[in-house]
Amino acid sequence: MLKPGVGYVRLSQFNETTDREIADALKLLGANSLDGLVFDMRGNPGGLLNEAVAVGDMFLEKGQTIVSYHGRSAPERRFTAIRGNQGMTVPVVVLVNNNSASAAEIVAGAIQDHDRGLIVGETTFGKGLVQTVQPLAENTGLALTTARYYTPSGRLIQRDYKSISLYQYHYERKVPDHPSEIRQTDSGRQVTGGGGITPDIVVAAPKLNKFQQNMFRSDVFFPAEQGVAGFTRFYLGTKPAITHTFEVDDNVLREFRAYLAKHNVHYTEPEFAENLEWTKRKIKQEIFMSAYGTQEGFKVLLEADPQVQKAVESIPQARALYENARKVVAQRAGTTPDQP
Repeated sequence: MLKPGVGYVRLSQFNETTDREIADALKLLGANSLDGLVFDMRGNPGGLLNEAVAVGDMFLEKGQTIVSYHGRSAPERRFTAIRGNQGMTVPVVVLVNNNSASAAEIVAGAIQDHDRGLIVGETTFGKGLVQTVQPLAENTGLALTTARYYTPSGRLIQRDYKSISLYQYHYERKVPDHPSEIRQTDSGRQVTGGGGITPDIVVAAPKLNKFQQNMFRSDVFFPAEQGVAGFTRFYLGTKPAITHTFEVDDNVLREFRAYLAKHNVHYTEPEFAENLEWTKRKIKQEIFMSAYGTQEGFKVLLEADPQVQKAVESIPQARALYENARKVVAQRAGTTPDQP
């Protein structure tokens, strides 16, 4: 829970157990009674198609298209929600970045096209190729691209790679200057295709400044390769058991400064002052991670994550979007949103 009424689920990849894990997480959070849900797929490289379809099925209405694919020699195949969300109408905000790819883009694209939720963060990688492996001799195989994935509105997920270099494609993540496709969501909003999934609300991830880069290069927070204990291990080894009420106060900062001096980590006072909150949060994160596990450390990181904060702020907007889309779709069908 990010705050009362707002749940958070992070999905790092799509594997054989993803649908069951997501279902368990939603049940544990009591999704039906939440005010909003933040679904984090940042850095998710994708995975199994059937698991992407299963996750999309959990959020969409029964019968809604999740994804389709077709190619020059491959007939179109559509995947639709079989069970549907079964009454789970919690407003959803999906977090993505430029390392969200493939199956993650399928789910994000389906949620966006059906106005089921808002997409927040950065434009996704743009990987939407269907590849078939043809076995060859000597235990080798040829991965042959046979089709491409399309979102429910008909947008191509795959980013163009014909007119740019391999470096631009993989490292600069260059997208077309002008969208090759413009489609409409269920409620009539314009969305673009041919370059990954573009967020409804763009929030860039903060970049490390010089001071922060120096702290990481010096292995201040982690054990160094030379066997020197990082500050976290040093601090935990000299203090009694840490409790959940731990905060980085002046005494902790004083010891941290002494540690930096001992290990010849140089910085200026203006730099330290400018990065004070970042430093305190990073120390607390690593200490909680060591004392209580990865999940507790991750919670500390989320507290000051600008993309997560924007996602929480956007929940009322996601609710209004979803409610309006249901009305629009119902009007087209000549029914009301509450009717099956």
